[in-house]
Amino acid sequence: MQALVYQGPGKFALEDKPKPALRAATDAIVRVTKTTICGTELHILKGDLPAVTAGRILGHEGVGVVDQLGAGVSSFKVGDHVLISCVSSCGRCENCKKGMYSHCQNDGGWILGNLIDGTQAEFVRIPFADNSLYPIPAGADEEDFVMLSDILPTGFECGVLNGQVKPGDTVAIVGAGPIGLAALLTAQFYSPAAIILVDTDDNRLAVAKKFGATEIVNNGGGQAAERVMALTSGRGVDVAMEAIGIPPSFDICQSIVTAGGHIANIGVHGKPVQLNLDKLWDHNITLTTRLVDTVTIPMLMKTVTSRKVQPKQLITHRFTLSETMKAYDTFGNAMRERALKVMIRND
Repeated sequence: MQALVYQGPGKFALEDKPKPALRAATDAIVRVTKTTICGTELHILKGDLPAVTAGRILGHEGVGVVDQLGAGVSSFKVGDHVLISCVSSCGRCENCKKGMYSHCQNDGGWILGNLIDGTQAEFVRIPFADNSLYPIPAGADEEDFVMLSDILPTGFECGVLNGQVKPGDTVAIVGAGPIGLAALLTAQFYSPAAIILVDTDDNRLAVAKKFGATEIVNNGGGQAAERVMALTSGRGVDVAMEAIGIPPSFDICQSIVTAGGHIANIGVHGKPVQLNLDKLWDHNITLTTRLVDTVTIPMLMKTVTSRKVQPKQLITHRFTLSETMKAYDTFGNAMRERALKVMIRND
């Protein structure tokens, strides 16, 4: 089968690989019909995640059709149309019973495209299939559901829920990439009074405005914090979400959060950041971090099916699996290509 294979920092290629085989009774083999590229893959290619070793098939998002099932899988049958969660969970360990699937104690968590081969391939092995796959309703749009593998629950769980967005809040999201825009779409479930999007890309900021941002701030001159404080009459924001994963964006969040506010980190950080406790120690700030657990996928599936939210709006480019290298070039040069999410179709 064809698969996108990581070969070490800065190196990757489309290769022929063996079709995966069942390894445990709880496994499923899924024929991937659509997948996509996440910003996390760009971090992997930069060498930010050393646990990902050369030879790994990348990707942790997708939809497909069940091709094979282990004897212990009871919730699915061959031929079922399924959504693949980016997080694999046994559903039985102490952490999974708390809903903390990302820290499954039975070798689950974020393993796809990380510790085991992922979804940017014709087929993928899914451990703990009963708790890591979700049936797609008949007639549903596959492109909407690919966005439910990772980015929509990530923006919602790590940003909106951790940030405790409430009606009337003023929210700032630093980073208008796909994850920041997913946080923007789902923050509106709670009717905040204002949502400010910060980025350096005018195209992404224009998309944010279209998706419901009340204010946009271009940080091209490095004055984002000052501009956000001016927009809030010097008060700052109730919730500041970091949606990029670099020290300067985390610094902006620290500078704009108001007393009693929340800083919700979403971004994947490959380098340390400075925590300015000398300024924040007496501000009653709550700082949260989280790896998405995907526990909200069932609820988000209902909102998508009812058309309350349409995450396929985030897709800007479409490719076939054989064009995956071109897809990476497009996604990796998002500003030049005016790219958000890229869809990869397996023919």
